[in-house]
Amino acid sequence: MSATDRLYPNRPFLAASVAVFRDRRVLVASRTQAPLEALYSLPGGLVEPGETVAQAALRELREEVAVEAELVGFLRPVEIIARDPDGRVMHHFVVLAHVARWLAGEGTIGLEAGDVRWIEEDEVESLPTTPGLRDTLRAAFAFMAGRT
Repeated sequence: MSATDRLYPNRPFLAASVAVFRDRRVLVASRTQAPLEALYSLPGGLVEPGETVAQAALRELREEVAVEAELVGFLRPVEIIARDPDGRVMHHFVVLAHVARWLAGEGTIGLEAGDVRWIEEDEVESLPTTPGLRDTLRAAFAFMAGRT
């Protein structure tokens, strides 16, 4: 499904994302496609029919940045709603964010990831990010701090 197929939806799209931790750093990637092109976000994407949200999160992680991870928890839902100048809904995504522990892969750029970084908690403030990413990462870092 292309980005244009997602314009002016008649329903929200369900998606999954994952905050992968490695050595107290989290993986973020800049988006190469609309919507929100060039902004940093967590790897993730739409849930496919017959796929669980957790499976989608891990599949998108592999496809987007070639990283393998083990899910350790669910964080929160993040709603991304964009309206056009007339107030009509252009985009509506409900993204279920997860937390994971890194297993393998360094993170590579590709068709959907223009830049891949492993960042510390305070570095997120200096990056242009998708809506809700800062709050999601604060929750993810707190979640992981509670596990050590």
